[in-house]
Amino acid sequence: MNLSAWDMFIDLGFIALLLLVGTIIRAKVRWVQNLFLPASIIAGILALALGPNGVGIIPFTDQIGTYPGILIAVIFGALPIATQNVKWKEIAGRVGSMWSYSQMIMLAMWGAGLLFGLLILNNVWGDLNLGFGLLLAAGFVGGHGTAAAVGDAFAKQGWDDALSLAMTSATVGVICSIVVGLSFIKYYSKKGQTNYLTRFEDLPMELRTGLVPEDKRKSSKPDTVSSIAVDPLVLHLSLVVAIALGGYYLSELGQSLLPDVTIPAFSLAFLVGLAVKAMMVKTKSDQYIDKDTVNRISGSATDLLVAFGIASISLSAVASYLVPLLILLAFGLLFAWFVFRVLSGKFFGNIWFERGIFTWGWITGTMAMGIALLRIADPEGESKTLDDYALAYIPVAPVEIAIVTFAPVMIATGQHWLFVVITLGISIGLYLLAVAKGWVQPRTNKAKSSAATEEVGSK
Repeated sequence: MNLSAWDMFIDLGFIALLLLVGTIIRAKVRWVQNLFLPASIIAGILALALGPNGVGIIPFTDQIGTYPGILIAVIFGALPIATQNVKWKEIAGRVGSMWSYSQMIMLAMWGAGLLFGLLILNNVWGDLNLGFGLLLAAGFVGGHGTAAAVGDAFAKQGWDDALSLAMTSATVGVICSIVVGLSFIKYYSKKGQTNYLTRFEDLPMELRTGLVPEDKRKSSKPDTVSSIAVDPLVLHLSLVVAIALGGYYLSELGQSLLPDVTIPAFSLAFLVGLAVKAMMVKTKSDQYIDKDTVNRISGSATDLLVAFGIASISLSAVASYLVPLLILLAFGLLFAWFVFRVLSGKFFGNIWFERGIFTWGWITGTMAMGIALLRIADPEGESKTLDDYALAYIPVAPVEIAIVTFAPVMIATGQHWLFVVITLGISIGLYLLAVAKGWVQPRTNKAKSSAATEEVGSK
């Protein structure tokens, strides 16, 4: 099928229309607000139902499954440009427990998911791809962005259904993160295990509806260049897209030199971004790049990725893998519960619930889901969970990118057991390091419960 520019415009136009519909639904429908569903997920579900993979009303092209692979390169290319420079000593001194905890569970989910798949699922369903177990972490701890990256990498190796399955994993994870997370909040509030709990009705209106009142809107930062020369948004968008383009061409070059090895464009875009960032710092041109604008571009690409990714899910592919996929996702929820209930208590003492419920949100869904749950459990940010996680994630991010890059490669080259040994081995090592450093701090007494606890617990 030969596509014209107008065909791609139609794809983007319908997704844009559905994003508007999703925003309205989030603002007006109460049960959708209760689930904290982003407009991008609502748009994706509508696109799946109404598009070629559903009833066929919306005439999407057959390229909608390609867009997530492009958008993830844009997102990863923007990461180095938007990241603040922080020294490791500062991170280790302040947030050692949060770093070791976050790094450990991220690696463990990748390794445990693959191990579960290899030992159980691949033995029962002999025709499964050896990397089937990676779909758990790709969708849960990684979210739709990582699901797109891993699914696209496997698709290039000949496993065409991988993208649909990874996107399904991510979508199920997001829904479970909120539905189960809210049930945890209600249950543990009755047990008196919360410290700062509020009611859903008391949350800020903008968090519930997604619409920010005029008096609470943040002002934009000053333009870094004059619009007489170039519009500031176009400048930032050009920089990010150029970095992603560099990643694509490096990927193509690598493919031509090493036909048996596929290095994804998104990981090479990240490396290009690091090089561009270093060059800009050296030439002092980084002062003309606004990190908030770059983050907005990355966030916009993420919304489009989620919508297109869900729209591209092949329901027939999911149906053919339904039983092993459900078993894998059930194992992932049990793993996430263990992290929430057991490990968070060992690392965070009396504020285990607040940090644990935030972690539940991001290792089953997305960072936004974790923040939404945390805003209920700790509306004033008294546990300092987000402050510490923001610092701790800086050294976690490169490791995560390396895993997403090389996991499919290791599966393709028959090194699946080595991947399990490396990820789980490092996870165990991080736990031992945390113990040695005194970062593991058991609870000393029962957490205090706020006055609102009984009200929430009774609902």
